[in-house]
Amino acid sequence: MIIAKKLDVFYKENGIPENGGEDLDFFELDFKFFSLKVPNTEFRKKVIHIHDIEHVLFECDTSWKGESFIAGWEIATGIWRYFPISFLSLWTMGFAFFRYPKEILKGYKTGLKYHGIIDLGISKYDLLQLPIKTLAQKIQREQPRTFNKVTFILWIVLSVSFVLFPFIIVLLSLWFVFV
Repeated sequence: MIIAKKLDVFYKENGIPENGGEDLDFFELDFKFFSLKVPNTEFRKKVIHIHDIEHVLFECDTSWKGESFIAGWEIATGIWRYFPISFLSLWTMGFAFFRYPKEILKGYKTGLKYHGIIDLGISKYDLLQLPIKTLAQKIQREQPRTFNKVTFILWIVLSVSFVLFPFIIVLLSLWFVFV
């Protein structure tokens, strides 16, 4: 089955608007007790189909567990080289670490076996016409990279720091005001 058809099924199963909400001005991040409406920036609109294809390729839903796997996978495949989209993967990895660290590790280790879809440089139209198995073969590394615990831990520390940074600033500001 071609990627376009698999994506249509994925969007319906996960209650996602057509084209992954690419044409919308905002998207929602669902948390346990609330949802956050976030601007759908131009750089996100240009690559959201790639992120969604990753979900389809690895059969991950859009729960935080599925997003954890994908964030680990994206960091391992080098999406961090693509500023500013890298911030979303880094933030997701840091946020999800507190709930699904095993999924992040699993996604990261899996990502070491692949090139990123974004690295293929294939137009959206051409990418959507590929059979999913063909895409999996195209991004498979001939020589998987080896897992390095130190590198993984550094990514975790960086991503968690990225998530906690605003809170640290607020706490430091309060400390300076009241001390």
